[in-house]
Amino acid sequence: MTPAVEILRVERRFGTVQALAGVDLVVGPGEFFGLLGPNGAGKTTLISILAGLTRADAGTARVLGHDVVDDYRSARRLLGVVPQELVFDPFFTVRETLEIQAGYFGLRNSDDWIDELLHHLDLTARAHSNMRALSGGMKRRVLVGQALVHKPPVIVLDEPTAGVDVELRQSLWAFIRKLNADGHTIILTTHYLEEAEALCGRIAMLKAGRIVALDTKQNLLSSFAGLTVRLTADSLPEDWQPRILRRDEQSYVLSLSNYAELERLLATLRAHEIAVTELSLQEADLEQVFLRIMARAH
Repeated sequence: MTPAVEILRVERRFGTVQALAGVDLVVGPGEFFGLLGPNGAGKTTLISILAGLTRADAGTARVLGHDVVDDYRSARRLLGVVPQELVFDPFFTVRETLEIQAGYFGLRNSDDWIDELLHHLDLTARAHSNMRALSGGMKRRVLVGQALVHKPPVIVLDEPTAGVDVELRQSLWAFIRKLNADGHTIILTTHYLEEAEALCGRIAMLKAGRIVALDTKQNLLSSFAGLTVRLTADSLPEDWQPRILRRDEQSYVLSLSNYAELERLLATLRAHEIAVTELSLQEADLEQVFLRIMARAH
């Protein structure tokens, strides 16, 4: 079966910065795939190459078998991208913006689909409002509509809910889930890791232009099975410093393998006469897995 997205040994450099350093990635048709990483990891550069907005220095990218350079027209028609930046034409209404976008792909008689998009994105009441009059969250809804107006089989969402209110976020994800259930391939980048954990079946994590983890969500979570401990204390013994995931003033978040390690930690704190004023436990979630993988990659 032809992969929905195929990225082979892709490299991209901007001056002295190596944005992508030989990325290999295959996303199957119908997947809900997460692409995660800290700022500057190369996610947006990779998406720009896939969308044909940036040329790779080396390597190949394909959408459903169509090379994004040699067969750009076909590749672009099969792909819908919701960009991270709020880019819009201030001279048109919401509906006109979607109609013009449909026209770019040679689509006629698309009024019914545009009506459906406006409904699912809660934009029906704003259909005849000028783009300049919309809030940031409303503009982002229109960007989602533009990406979907030509019904692409592969949809890339680059931080689609940044700056969006909770109610819209829920309705947007319900719509995206429906598209995925109907067979659309979804590739999501987000800093809301709880979204990726709830939605994605497989996840790739990038750091400094390289993939440092690639597996199913369940395998990633189980591979880091253990405890995350948050405690408040004046200090922490030196031999426990490597277990710190993050620190906020006198609050420490530590990674432990099991409850036996927790007992050893508490015994060490008692031996050093370090008082713990607050302590809480939680099982590893995707955020903790992400932090551990990024620390290990560093």
